[in-house]
Amino acid sequence: MSKIAKKPIIIPEGVTVSVNSGAVECSGKLGKISVPMLPFISVAMKDRELTVRPNEESNQAGANWGTMASLIMSALKGVNEGFTKTLEIEGIGFRATMEGETLVLNIGFTHPVKFQSRQGVKITVAKNIITIAGIDKALVGQTAAHIRSLKKPEPYKGKGIKYSGEVVRRKAGKKVAGAGSEQK
Repeated sequence: MSKIAKKPIIIPEGVTVSVNSGAVECSGKLGKISVPMLPFISVAMKDRELTVRPNEESNQAGANWGTMASLIMSALKGVNEGFTKTLEIEGIGFRATMEGETLVLNIGFTHPVKFQSRQGVKITVAKNIITIAGIDKALVGQTAAHIRSLKKPEPYKGKGIKYSGEVVRRKAGKKVAGAGSEQK
């Protein structure tokens, strides 16, 4: 039983939706997204509202019911407003620059790391802040996670690439840990 999918999905102004047998297509001012239909689910459009219903009563139909509604809501928000993720680079000598569509990262390796921007994702760099924007929520999140995985923040000095607002748990170093045990 999905609490999310029970409510009708209201289509925002400026967004057009077409329901086909195999997909729900949303188009707006930022672009166009097609959400493939999940098994055991039907989508109906009436006026400016979409209703998602399961075709049968099974565990998989219940799981797909809420998932399909969430995917449609994300697509509607993506074509209307878009999604962004922000990454911060922390560390002495660590920096990021853009060369055309390629993100070039100097993050402590012997060579600069080059990351080619994916289709449908726009990457911008300002100082040591990387902003990833696009209309597909999953693609934006996956791109941000991939860039972060190139140099995860380490717990001693906090150097690396982290999400904006992410709290990195810091550990005490050798000096602090060893100082308490030397007392006699």
